[in-house]
Amino acid sequence: MAKPEILSEEPISIVELKEELDKIKKRDGELNFRANKTEEYLGQFVTLSTKKAAEMKEKIEKLKIPRLKDEHVMKIIDLMPTNVESLKVMLQGYTLTVSQENIKKIVGVVEEFAK
Repeated sequence: MAKPEILSEEPISIVELKEELDKIKKRDGELNFRANKTEEYLGQFVTLSTKKAAEMKEKIEKLKIPRLKDEHVMKIIDLMPTNVESLKVMLQGYTLTVSQENIKKIVGVVEEFAK
């Protein structure tokens, strides 16, 4: 059995994952069992287009919030917290402190795309 080697690790949003699964499906003709289940799950929860998700990521990154990494931005795009409390709960899972002012800025950006 081949032992795969991880060359790099980069967080992606569920929108990008759905796009990648679509590319694999076109290339191979069909997906395996796990990929089919994943595609089914993503079909229920993905609400943004790839273009909108990329635009949202860019806007959040332009806020230049200290210590906010790509993995946090991707989680924000995935969960789309539209109020301060939801964003605080989401960020509690990380060792990250974000000021109240910056949290409001992030929620403002998310609300633009949640409409």
